[in-house]
Amino acid sequence: MAAATLATTPARAAGMPQLDFGNPLLLAQVVWLAIIFLVLYVLLSRWALPQVGAVLEHRANTIAGDLEAARIAKEKADAAVAELTRATREAHAGAQAEIAAAVATAKTKADAEAAELNARLDAQIAAAEQRIAVARTSALGALEQVAVETAREVVDRLIGASLDPALVPQAVAGVLAARAK
Repeated sequence: MAAATLATTPARAAGMPQLDFGNPLLLAQVVWLAIIFLVLYVLLSRWALPQVGAVLEHRANTIAGDLEAARIAKEKADAAVAELTRATREAHAGAQAEIAAAVATAKTKADAEAAELNARLDAQIAAAEQRIAVARTSALGALEQVAVETAREVVDRLIGASLDPALVPQAVAGVLAARAK
């Protein structure tokens, strides 16, 4: 039998000693491995993994809540931007309307002032033309008088005799009338 054990021992030795289930130590190791694995599985499945799952679920809920809050804030910001844009456009349109009204008012006022100034200037021009006409008539009357006196003096000196006093004014009046045409 010793020969038989010796003969089987080397055959067993040729294989993997870790898988020699005939060895009582290996059987005890496999049993303890199964017990430890079972205890570890129960601990992980009943205690550790639920806590990790709760943390992951809490984290997912927090992220979802934050994303929802960000979406709501973005919608509010977009609405505020749209309102601001609308208000800016309305203010711009209102300002343009006020500017146009102010320009129209200023133009109307300037036209009225220009018309008033033109009327005043026309009145002043008419008055000045009347004064010029009066002054011209007066100057022509004085000129006629001077011309008559000058013509008398010239004729008196040239011919040495006095002319008929009615003749000289008629001749001067005829010459002035011809020049006025």
